[in-house]
Amino acid sequence: MLLSVFFCSTHLAAQRTTGLTMVADTSFTNHSAYLHSLKNFPQMKFPADSLPEGVARVTGIPYTNGLNIDVFYPARKHQSLPGILIIHGGGWRSGNPQQHHAMAAQLAAKGFVCYTASYRLSTHALYPAAVADLKAAIRWIKANAARWKTDTSRIAVAGFSAGGQLAALIGATNNKPEFDTLPGNQQVSSRVQAIVCIDGVLAFIHPESAEGNDSKAPSAATQWFGYTKTEKPALWYEASALTYAGAGTPPTLFINSSIPRFHGGRNDYIDTLKAHHIYTEVQELDNTPHTFCLFEPWFTPTVNYIDAFLKKVFG
Repeated sequence: MLLSVFFCSTHLAAQRTTGLTMVADTSFTNHSAYLHSLKNFPQMKFPADSLPEGVARVTGIPYTNGLNIDVFYPARKHQSLPGILIIHGGGWRSGNPQQHHAMAAQLAAKGFVCYTASYRLSTHALYPAAVADLKAAIRWIKANAARWKTDTSRIAVAGFSAGGQLAALIGATNNKPEFDTLPGNQQVSSRVQAIVCIDGVLAFIHPESAEGNDSKAPSAATQWFGYTKTEKPALWYEASALTYAGAGTPPTLFINSSIPRFHGGRNDYIDTLKAHHIYTEVQELDNTPHTFCLFEPWFTPTVNYIDAFLKKVFG
């Protein structure tokens, strides 16, 4: 019934394409996030940016559509290890894979093969391009698993902010072929076995979600969809992980700041998974900025939460 209400309320409207500037938006970086929150959180520090001992990396590998992927992995000889695709944030419009290089390196030191991938942002392509890109990245990871000794039966998708929203959506749409639209490596599935959502919205149209406030200017989500949520609510509903939560959803870890609007729909999502006896876990850090996972003293606990969760669900 709810789905039919959303689709019936949809009306024709011109899609906004003014945000398609074809120029990279570099407004959101780890440095800009640091400067934004430093006054209220003077204890913030950047995590170490050097590679941990025993970790190697290869960056700038093409995977699809002119997009690149970076790999961080234990340099020692090893059997196949679980893989993690880490998706950066930036309002679907800014940010880059380097945002999570430190996290990828630290998780590689703990026994994971970690990947950070670029994807088409709303300056260059509207929804669902980013979803298709990242599904293609997962297929690329599996197709190249032997090279990096990645266990294709233990793949997690993780992300922060917009990346968290994308991670949850990608995991919740396992085996939804309508999102696997890019060619390449179609012989393998984009299915993942675990989700890590760091301050990502689970539902765009929800009492707890503040996404889509266009009172001052088009919101980041409106720029991504090309429609406001009143013009085309079905599209916003389609892009919400909560829409697909159910028996086939992977175990999910939520790591959240103390700002409720960045995890809208989380509790309903958890209730749905619990009804299907699927493991979920919440780690909420008090008195934290939205960008907590990028900085100490919260970076290390975030890495440890991910490590413990994935070792629990992967065995």
